[in-house]
Amino acid sequence: MKYFKHPTAVVESNEIEEGTKIWHFAHIREKAKIGRNCNIGKGVYIDIEVEIGNNVKIQNFVSIYRGVKIEEYVFIGPSVTFTNDLYPRVFIWNEDKIIPTLVKRGASIGANSTIICGVTIGEYAMIGAGSVVTRDVPPFGLVYGNPARLKGFVCYCGKKLSEIVEENGEKIIYKCSCGKTVEIRKEWLK
Repeated sequence: MKYFKHPTAVVESNEIEEGTKIWHFAHIREKAKIGRNCNIGKGVYIDIEVEIGNNVKIQNFVSIYRGVKIEEYVFIGPSVTFTNDLYPRVFIWNEDKIIPTLVKRGASIGANSTIICGVTIGEYAMIGAGSVVTRDVPPFGLVYGNPARLKGFVCYCGKKLSEIVEENGEKIIYKCSCGKTVEIRKEWLK
């Protein structure tokens, strides 16, 4: 076995890469794909055919349902829930009801957030704790609330951006206290 599995974890997938750690009482369903060097916390549920990239950290008690794809370097806080059906009924179910969700590289999702299916969370976006995400989040976007609304932008390091160093008709360039610059396209402000 090229990954670590706690004795209480149930792992049905054969597609888990080297260096990944799966902790207490986690359940990984068949055909789930998990990349290298991931950390899957206690009590996490990963459904059939979920795709998770490299270096993803999933904290305790997260539920990730079929139709979700998570790219590399994503952080998912404790008790986050992803949905996959906009109109759930116990008596009406088929695979056609699954609506895909995409979490892009470097994004962070705060504890106890709910991600409604069909959204894309952009690169390096930050979702505040307890948020209900009902629509797409732009790259570097800072959103929080119920429903989550855009409250600004964050750096690669996660700090909120405020110092504008350049602005034109198409973009705003911020400089972070960490020294990096981040380009925000004005179309993302809508």
